[in-house]
Amino acid sequence: MVLLIDNYDSFSFNLYQLVGSIDPDIKVIRSDELTVEEIRALKPDYVILSPGPGRPADAGVYEDLLRECKGEFPILGVCLGHQAIGEIFGGTVSYAKQVMHGKQSVAKQVHPSKILKGVPEQFEVARYHSLAIIDETMPSELIVTSITDDGEVMSVEHKDYPIYGVQFHPESIMTPNGEQMIRNFLSK
Repeated sequence: MVLLIDNYDSFSFNLYQLVGSIDPDIKVIRSDELTVEEIRALKPDYVILSPGPGRPADAGVYEDLLRECKGEFPILGVCLGHQAIGEIFGGTVSYAKQVMHGKQSVAKQVHPSKILKGVPEQFEVARYHSLAIIDETMPSELIVTSITDDGEVMSVEHKDYPIYGVQFHPESIMTPNGEQMIRNFLSK
């Protein structure tokens, strides 16, 4: 079962539709309506942390989940979920170089990644964010796997655990390779 933790974001339902087209065994629960213990009791095969408003510290169970469950199941953070990954492992989330709401950018792969397998070296991404993980503060446990031309971090993965983050929105039509990325995440 895929557990999609929704942080009150309209994009969560687009993400739900994309994930559900690949794996129909999906459950959506709001980020402030469950605990780490309840997540463990659900026995998810995969967990996706949805986009959402605000900062990672305001995202319900996200930070506790990342702190306490690393290695128990694969986790994919999208936008706010990606930022939570950066912050929990020691990075700084602050204002992005540019506010990007509904804009498309080109990202470039800078390190091999499970999520980006089969995706062109340069690929288009949909961006809807004003915050980002500051590259200079990237913790040693996280590997930056793609960046934009101006150096904004677009994706990361953990060195030791199946934890992945994407700043962009793979569920958007403006991320043409988004379905491939979700398929990669959901593959064993």
